[in-house]
Amino acid sequence: MTDIKLPRLPDRTPIKLTITVGMELHGTLKQYADHYQSAYGVTEQISDLIPFMLKAFIESDRAFAKARFVRK
Repeated sequence: MTDIKLPRLPDRTPIKLTITVGMELHGTLKQYADHYQSAYGVTEQISDLIPFMLKAFIESDRAFAKARFVRK
């Protein structure tokens, strides 16, 4: 066992997921990407925004955070 404070880094290998969304959601995601471009002046693909959107959603779900804490 090592004596350093920094723990072993987690696996950072991305996992590719394929999802199917309805036309309405796709349109909303496109609008969001357009709004993002207007706000930041940077064009990002919907597929590049979605992981960050999902992460923000999960981190903002208080009930899920409580359930996760209880299970650990």
